[in-house]
Amino acid sequence: MQSIMNVLTSRVVLPRVNVYLETYGCQMNVNDTEIVWAILQKNGYARTKKLDEADVVLLVTCSVREKAEQAIWNRLQHLRALKARRRPARAALRIGILGCMAERLKEEILHREKLVDVVAGPDAYRDLPRLLAVAESGQQAANVLLSLDETYADILPVQTAAGGTTAFVSIMRGCDNMCSYCIVPFTRGRERSRPIASILQEVRMLSDQGVKEVTLLGQNVNSFRDLSEVQFQSVAAPGLSRGFSTVYKAKPGGLRFSHLLDQVSRIDPEMRIRFTSPHPKDFPDEVLQLIQERHNICKQLHLPAQSGSTRVLEAMRRGYTREAYLELVHHVRDSIPGVSLSSDFITGFCGETEEDHQQTVSLLREVRYNIGFLFAYSMRQKTRAHHRLQDDVPADVKKRRLEQLIATFREEAARANAALVGQAQLVLVEGPSKRSASELCGRNDGNIKVIFPDAELEDAAESRAPGRAQPGDYVMVKVTSASSQTLRGVPLCRTTLSRAAAAH
Repeated sequence: MQSIMNVLTSRVVLPRVNVYLETYGCQMNVNDTEIVWAILQKNGYARTKKLDEADVVLLVTCSVREKAEQAIWNRLQHLRALKARRRPARAALRIGILGCMAERLKEEILHREKLVDVVAGPDAYRDLPRLLAVAESGQQAANVLLSLDETYADILPVQTAAGGTTAFVSIMRGCDNMCSYCIVPFTRGRERSRPIASILQEVRMLSDQGVKEVTLLGQNVNSFRDLSEVQFQSVAAPGLSRGFSTVYKAKPGGLRFSHLLDQVSRIDPEMRIRFTSPHPKDFPDEVLQLIQERHNICKQLHLPAQSGSTRVLEAMRRGYTREAYLELVHHVRDSIPGVSLSSDFITGFCGETEEDHQQTVSLLREVRYNIGFLFAYSMRQKTRAHHRLQDDVPADVKKRRLEQLIATFREEAARANAALVGQAQLVLVEGPSKRSASELCGRNDGNIKVIFPDAELEDAAESRAPGRAQPGDYVMVKVTSASSQTLRGVPLCRTTLSRAAAAH
C-alpha cells in the first residue's frame, strides 16, 4: 500500500506560480531584484514578463525621494484594478512591496492599501517564500527587520539581462554616515560587507559567462571592510582623505576596499571594473594608485559633492568643506591623469541661501564633471533633517535652482567632452543604438555613451576575420563630435582591452 501511495504522490504536479518583478530606483534595487529572483526560483517559482500572466506581483521599491514613493502608490492603483478583474477560476493575485519603501512605510502600506499582501524589507528577502505562503491563506504578511550581518553572500544573483555584457556585483549593504538628508541608514541599516571570497566567486562566474564589465556596488562602496578572516581583524584603519571626518570612530580590522579591488581586477584582464557609489572621505592613495596602474580598472570616479557651500555641507553632515573637496579633486586628477569625474548634487536643502546656491554653481564650473546626477531636496521622515531642520526653500525656488544647476552642468560637460574630439576611445559595445538600427552604442572608459556606425571592421590583432562588432566586443572609435551626454565617432578596428592598454 505504501509503494502505491509513493507512486500516486510522485505524480502530483503542483501548479506553477508565476512571479512578475518590477524594479524602481537605484542600481542596488536592480541587484536586489536579482537576489529575490534567485531565492524564488530555488523555491519553485516561475518568472513571467507579462503582467496578466502573474500570480504574484512584487515591486522592489525606492524611498530616497518623495517622487519615487508616489510612483509606487500610483502603480498600486493600477494593480488594484488588475486584482479586481482577475477571473474567479484563478487563485487570487498576490501583491508584494519589497525594499526601502517597505522598510519605511510598513504600517501605512498594509493599512492604506488592503490589496498589498506581502511587505518585505531589504534584509528579509530570504523570508519571501514563507511570507508568500502566509499570503496564500488570505492573511497579510510582513517582515521588515533590519539585520546587522545579512549580505546574501551565499546567494548568487540570477542576472536578469541574460547574455548581457555588463553586470553589477553587490559587495556591501547599508551605510553608517548618517548624512542629515539621507534615509538610507534607516531603510537599509548599518554597513556590513560580504566576504571577499564570495565576491570573487561571483565575479569569476560572470567572467566565465562572457561578461566584460563588472560594477562593484554598495551604498558606501569604498568603506568596504571584510571581517570574515580572523587574521585581519586587528589591522589598523586606513586614514581618511585629507580634511575629511566622520560621525563615527575609525573602525580597525578587516580587509579593505583596496585589497578587494586588487583581487577583482586580477580575475580577467579583459573585464572592465567600476565601482559605485563611494564617499569622498574613503579614497586612500593605494586605491588611487591601483586605478592608475591597472589597465582594466576604469579611470572614472564618482565623487558625490552634494553642495558647493561649506555651510550647507556642514548642515548635511557630510564631513568636509568645499576646500577639502576641491583638494581631493586636484589630488585625484594628479594621481590619475585623464580621469573622468561624476557627482551628485542636491539643491534647495534646508536653509540654503542664494549665495549657497551660487557656490554650488561655481563648483560645477570649477570641477567640470563629465557626468552629473542633480536633484531638488525632498524631506524624508526619520532623517536628522526631518527632526532638526526646516524644509524652508520654496518649491518654485528649488525648481529654478535645479534648472540652473542642470544648465551649468550640461554646459561644462559639453566642454569636457569636446576635448575628446579627435581622440581614439576604446568602447565596449553594448548593442544597437536606440535611435538607429544602423548604429551601435557603447561606453568608453569614462562611462560616457559613444555612438558609431555599424560597419565591417578589421581586427587589430588580425586573429579574427573582418566582421561587424558584437555586444561584448571592444572597438577603437575616433571621436568626431560631442554633446554634454554623448560622443559620436567612426569605428577604427576591433581590439582587446589588453592590446589597447599596451598600445596606449
